[in-house]
Amino acid sequence: MVSLHRAVGGPTDPACTVCIANYNGRDLLGSCIDSLIAQTFGGGIEIVVHDDASTDDSVAFLREHYPQVIVLASESNVGFCIGNNRMAEVASAPFLLLLNNDAALLPDAIEVLLEASAIHGNGNVLTLPQYDWQDGTLIDRGDALDPFYNPIPNLREGTRDVAMTIGACLWIAHDTWRKLGGFPEWMESIGEDLYLCCLARLQGGRVIALGQSGYRHWQGKTFGGNRATGNALVTTLKRRRLSERNKTFAMITCTPGALVWPLLALHLALLVAEGAVLALLRRDWRIFDEIYLNVPRQLRSQWRTLMMHRARNMKLRQIGIRRYLSTFSPLPRKLAMLLRYGIPRVRH
Repeated sequence: MVSLHRAVGGPTDPACTVCIANYNGRDLLGSCIDSLIAQTFGGGIEIVVHDDASTDDSVAFLREHYPQVIVLASESNVGFCIGNNRMAEVASAPFLLLLNNDAALLPDAIEVLLEASAIHGNGNVLTLPQYDWQDGTLIDRGDALDPFYNPIPNLREGTRDVAMTIGACLWIAHDTWRKLGGFPEWMESIGEDLYLCCLARLQGGRVIALGQSGYRHWQGKTFGGNRATGNALVTTLKRRRLSERNKTFAMITCTPGALVWPLLALHLALLVAEGAVLALLRRDWRIFDEIYLNVPRQLRSQWRTLMMHRARNMKLRQIGIRRYLSTFSPLPRKLAMLLRYGIPRVRH
């Protein structure tokens, strides 16, 4: 169940709806929403927050300080996919901007996104340069993908086609969102942005990383992990479990042609080997069991659902394998990360 608290004094004809998924983000919401209020864009911006059964006072904070925000307060924790789908359902604007509660836009961001939409048209996914919240360094301008659907940060300047953008700042026409079906709720959280971008490209759209403006993002602040600490890469058991499973799901449901099957076989073999080595080095069986063995277990239990989604996606496919793979890189991302940071640390 979810309760809807309507905005007081919100725009009557918004140009875009900003959707903010929140869980225990009371201390983050102010900076995020203030960055929207400070936009140089002269038109209306509708703001919707889905609170995922927070145990802090996020909802009370929003009602007191931001009455112009539409608040969807969930009675149970349903995850990022369902939360964003709910916000898209109540959104009234022609464009959606999915924005993490641990992100904040630069002042001209909405204006830049709207101008780019007018140039490139609907059917595409757009994003902005991502900067580290703490030190301001460039994190990426969207991402390429390696053969196993691991994101590779794009650091090149200028507007470019990329394979995906993370859901921390994802711009899409409302009609395109509906056409693609929104986020797949069977993914729960993590990797849903990867799936949506791959599906958009499969159906003839583009994922475009703009060269202007940007947003600050505190990576992993709300979900744990996903950033380097010192000289080591630190992640969490839950994040890695969902990430490995959902990247595999995206591979199966979106990779066009017969290439998917040998790719999947190689992917699973490498996953099992990686998990065994990491568990031995860390002396932690849970890593192997809950992250890596979980993938074949989930494939077995979800196979019928995955095949149904693959059949639907391939029926709607508008491009060939060559174009689909044009934003992929042959360099395995995990190998590059291993050489740079060594064996990752996994927190329980």
